[in-house]
Amino acid sequence: MKDQSISRFWDKFSKKSMRYGVKADAVRWMVRHAEGYIKYYPDDRLASHRAEFVTKYLNDKCRDPLLLDWQFRQIILAIRILFTEMVQHDWAENYAWEMWDKKARLLKSSHKSAEDFLEDELNRLKESLNEKNDSANGLFKVVFSEYPHYLERLVKSIRLQQYSLRTEEAYLSWFMRFLSFHNMKDPADLTEEDIKNYLEYLVFKRNVSSSTQSQALNALVYFYKSVLNRDLSNNIEFLRSRKPRHLPVVLSTNEINTLFSFMDNDSIHSLMLHLLYGCGMRLMECVRLRILDVDFDYQQILVRNAKGKKDRVVPIPKIVVERLKEQIEKVKLLHQRDLEQGYGSVFMPEALVRKYPSFDKDIKWQYVFPATVISKDPRSGVMRRHHINETVLQKYIKKLADKAGIMKRVTCHILRHSFATHLLENGYDIRTVQELLGHTNVSTTMIYTHVLNKPGVTVTSPLDLLLNHRA
Repeated sequence: MKDQSISRFWDKFSKKSMRYGVKADAVRWMVRHAEGYIKYYPDDRLASHRAEFVTKYLNDKCRDPLLLDWQFRQIILAIRILFTEMVQHDWAENYAWEMWDKKARLLKSSHKSAEDFLEDELNRLKESLNEKNDSANGLFKVVFSEYPHYLERLVKSIRLQQYSLRTEEAYLSWFMRFLSFHNMKDPADLTEEDIKNYLEYLVFKRNVSSSTQSQALNALVYFYKSVLNRDLSNNIEFLRSRKPRHLPVVLSTNEINTLFSFMDNDSIHSLMLHLLYGCGMRLMECVRLRILDVDFDYQQILVRNAKGKKDRVVPIPKIVVERLKEQIEKVKLLHQRDLEQGYGSVFMPEALVRKYPSFDKDIKWQYVFPATVISKDPRSGVMRRHHINETVLQKYIKKLADKAGIMKRVTCHILRHSFATHLLENGYDIRTVQELLGHTNVSTTMIYTHVLNKPGVTVTSPLDLLLNHRA
């Protein structure tokens, strides 16, 4: 198809999807699911597809251990619309769409459970906790001596849910502080009143922010539900820390130019900063970027498993395309050397590694911005090359801002704020910016519209009016 006909095809597909009840902000995923099916059969025209083509594809997709039930139902609907509404094959009307939909609803229960936690995984978990206890000299040592089984079950549950290492550390920390606050009493004997007292202590004595208090609550709710199998009340009444209303710090385009003018344009750090500002990516989204998520043909990056476990697509700035290609070539050479030295693996979700054991050494899954050294994975114990440490980039941008003489607070996340603000200033609609940022609610994105009002610019100071009157 030519570009115009392709565009018309997908426009029509999008409209058909909305008639099936697909929300406007989910239509793009329907398109991606349909495109995924088409790419699965690159040598076959849609007009020649038969029912067994769909069956083979759906059978393959439902084996994916990371696929959730709602995602699979979305894929089924996308393919159904493709053949019943767009291509309009006769067999499509009588195909077993409902059977596949029922099968999709069983996916959740077929995912990994506590009973599926392999013996070697459990041994490694115990080993890692013992190692941490040996090196600890504070609260962890105290809690581990009293309640090793609680720590083990909490970490086990977190890893089964495939939460990040950061989440694991945060939840462990809050659980241990909670026990310390209550003089190491057995958490099974503590009540919601005890939880309330601790959360209010954080506000009154520790002066924590609302987000910190919420994280503590989430950690405790998770512990009681996953470890003690106790559901806490949805509305525990406690004094909440007041959430401040802060406007985001934004750099002007002149300040961005000044900041970037002090960069070494050949460094990996400059490329990463260009992506943060040019794509609106979060810091961890950038450092975790993998080669297979960079699509030069479509000039876009797929940001996987971002905040809220959502994927989104962002455009690649044309100015960094060649440098990004060069960086990937460097990674390929580095990866080849790692393989020759007996390494070459990269962190991947455990379920995916079990299904595809060789994927962790596949070049496609390597990080675009790898670490300079091989290190030991704190969970599996495997020696591998991780992504670059995010603190390296944080320190780099701080030094850059000091050199540039910018008086505002400058961080990696402020480049994301500036990306959103500058798009709005240049006339892009709020919904487009919302999609690019990956916000669930447009109200979150609306905070960037404060710069468009510009009250400090449009309002004339009464002092100026007085001086003008005298003149």
